[in-house]
Amino acid sequence: MHILGISCFYHDSAASLVRDGKVIAATAEERFTRKKHDNNFPYKSIDFCLDFAGLAINELDAIVFYEKPIVKFERILSQHLDHFPKSYASFFNTSASWLNQKLNIKKILKDELHYHGEVLFIPHHLSHAASAYYLSPFSEASIVTIDGVGEWATTTVGIGKKAEVSIQKEICFPHSLGLLYSTLTTYLGFSANDAEYKVMGLAAYGDPKPFRKHFNKIIQIKKDGSYCLNMEYFDFDWAEHMASSKMVELFGYPAREPESKAYSYHENIAASLQEKLEQVVFNLLDATYKEHQLPNLCLAGGVALNSVMNGKILSKTKFKELFIPPDPSDAGGSMGAALYVWHQTQKKKTNPHFSPYLGPNFPSYQVEQILKQHKLKYEFVEKKKLVKKMAKCIVDQKVIGWFQGRMEWGPRALGNRSILASAATEKMKDIINARVKHRELFRPFAPVILEKYVSTYFEADKNVPISAKWMLMVYPFKKIGKKNVPAVYHVDGTGRLQTLSRTDNSLYYDLVLEHYRLTGVPIIINTSFNVRGEPIVCTPEDAINCFLKTDIDYLVIDQFLVSK
Repeated sequence: MHILGISCFYHDSAASLVRDGKVIAATAEERFTRKKHDNNFPYKSIDFCLDFAGLAINELDAIVFYEKPIVKFERILSQHLDHFPKSYASFFNTSASWLNQKLNIKKILKDELHYHGEVLFIPHHLSHAASAYYLSPFSEASIVTIDGVGEWATTTVGIGKKAEVSIQKEICFPHSLGLLYSTLTTYLGFSANDAEYKVMGLAAYGDPKPFRKHFNKIIQIKKDGSYCLNMEYFDFDWAEHMASSKMVELFGYPAREPESKAYSYHENIAASLQEKLEQVVFNLLDATYKEHQLPNLCLAGGVALNSVMNGKILSKTKFKELFIPPDPSDAGGSMGAALYVWHQTQKKKTNPHFSPYLGPNFPSYQVEQILKQHKLKYEFVEKKKLVKKMAKCIVDQKVIGWFQGRMEWGPRALGNRSILASAATEKMKDIINARVKHRELFRPFAPVILEKYVSTYFEADKNVPISAKWMLMVYPFKKIGKKNVPAVYHVDGTGRLQTLSRTDNSLYYDLVLEHYRLTGVPIIINTSFNVRGEPIVCTPEDAINCFLKTDIDYLVIDQFLVSK
């Protein structure tokens, strides 16, 4: 049985293919179009999934969309009518896309892809919930989803039990933690639905105390676990901008201009925002645990990408186990929608081994053809020698573009489309930021660490969640971290780690292991293989282009070593 899930038209478009309960192919559209956060219909992602499985589109048993567009459109009409006439400009600017695309999913599938089978629509937050629960190892768990907004819901609480997922409670628009964080992201001079993670990184530089009282006015926390925004400080429910003039008055500073200098008060506002987010979420989780009395928690929705918050969940709440899928955001909704339909059809929960390496790969002969076309200097190296040679290059402070196998699913590079470097000197952070990534210098890099050494380097949970394999957890370093790996030691003493075992990715593991044998340090830098403003590379051509226009020293594609 083959079920295709798709998401598009709002945030990151994606397609995921489920065969007999197992995800066999999935990718975001941005990787093919090279347009970051591409939200258009995922033609190329669908083509990839079908090609990988050797299927024609009408051999699918069903195509599932990750939300219900007509219900979402009703909410948008309602909010604009509530604020008419001042909402007219915003509604006019978006109405065409609704009439031409967002309400016409079936028509696009029929007229453009010539699909004549069953098309299903799953509620947005149910797709999120399914993406977490069905990929988890749990047979029973509490499920919490938190994002900007789906149809009406912004936050939900439910339960997964065997093959069933049910949503029991929800908080509805305009009260939204995702929209709160996005509003402050724009106020701090960054892009909404794109740079919230930059605000999370900036928060580490600040002190939350100066603006705590301000956030107490902006959002109210309730004893039952819910919360409520004070909408006097927000305009997103009727305008194309998000913060109201009253928010500017409250903070006493104008909104930061993009690319301008960030001052200490920007850092303090970010720190207070992060603190308040954690307070609200932990209050919600406490209420959820009290009601369900279940040890396992599944978390999804865009807010579940806040790895600083994630790293505190098990220590700040009574939950014992945590699972967050590799992509808990809207792209992941495509996977959740397909998994939900399969499980409802079969009435049983499967727990197949899940690997995030679900994108395209490229055979050696094709890679070599491309290298020859670009007239690059390269050599083919046997795997054991390649590992030893590249580990030595990393020790020698060289920067490596590392391109292997199938592309990762989700927003993080997990060792198949990565830039790798030594974490032993603090200057390496500035070298990669300035000469390779071309991004803000305050942003930290992630440490990849051999799984068995996590407790040596980090003040981590006793049972480190599986999700740490996907860079979704931030933990404090122990003192040894600042001494041995200062390049991945953030200003607040934390790191967003990727834990690694040989069963996860054998070649990648062997490289880090060889670095450990040479240095005694089981950690190197792993950052995404891209430059600022571009998606992570997908094809060998993408990797070559990034290699040639940056100061990356060596490029490894498959077993081919390319030098400048």
